[in-house]
Amino acid sequence: MLPADHTDAAASFDPLRRKLMRLAYRMLGSVSDAEDMLQEAFIRWMKADRTEIREPEAFLRRVVTRLCLDQLKSARHKRETYVGPWLPEPVVEDEDEPEDVSLPLMLALERLSPLERAALLLHDVFGLPFEEIAATLERDVAACRQLAARARRNVRESRIRYAVDRQRGLEMAEAFFKASRSGDMTALSAMLAADVGLHSDGGGKRPAAIAPILGHAAVMKVHTYLSDKIWRTGSELLRVGLVNGLPGFVTREPDGELQTTALQIEDGAITAIYVMRNPDKLRHLH
Repeated sequence: MLPADHTDAAASFDPLRRKLMRLAYRMLGSVSDAEDMLQEAFIRWMKADRTEIREPEAFLRRVVTRLCLDQLKSARHKRETYVGPWLPEPVVEDEDEPEDVSLPLMLALERLSPLERAALLLHDVFGLPFEEIAATLERDVAACRQLAARARRNVRESRIRYAVDRQRGLEMAEAFFKASRSGDMTALSAMLAADVGLHSDGGGKRPAAIAPILGHAAVMKVHTYLSDKIWRTGSELLRVGLVNGLPGFVTREPDGELQTTALQIEDGAITAIYVMRNPDKLRHLH
């Protein structure tokens, strides 16, 4: 049985856990790292004099943001030495909780400094005033406005301008799965934009392209090979849904491992395919 003090801390922390998790994940792009940040934030919450804290949510948001900033700084080297393209850990969206940051935007956030990333997320995504952001980042308000503005300019091109309707997107994701796994290359070809790109993350743990595959012909060549050599032995569709805000699906592949596929769809055509194969980043889906 938990001590009364710990029970009180948990009772006030748990209602905020989901919001804090969303913040930590968007800062880090890693479910496991975000969970670690929440665990550390809870420890600090237990140790704090909670009678002196008037706004628990603001206090904990500040703690989580600062922990994530420290984590981002230490993660830089890992990202620089990562094998092949890096993609954020996939989150399959709950229907009652629409995704507010899509996968392309999360990739764009990787190009920002930790402070730019925090300022943009806190203001543009979570809607916090710059006064609170300034207290969190320990910068003045004007500096935080500049951080957010600079970040906004850097990620502007990564926002999907003509996002597909949710239901239509899920229908296209299911059609993509059926065409690719059945070997119907004619149907698959018709779904892809001329400048489509394929991005796969194996993390050095499973086979994946070590660089993005760009262009209709190159992407079709890969899928023709996979259909002939790999998917003939079975690729099981487990779920169709939004993966990091994009239409996609979860499969169990012939090697027995899970895989997620997310499709960026614009003007009725698939412009990007994001495939997560790294088992370390799929563990939470089990």
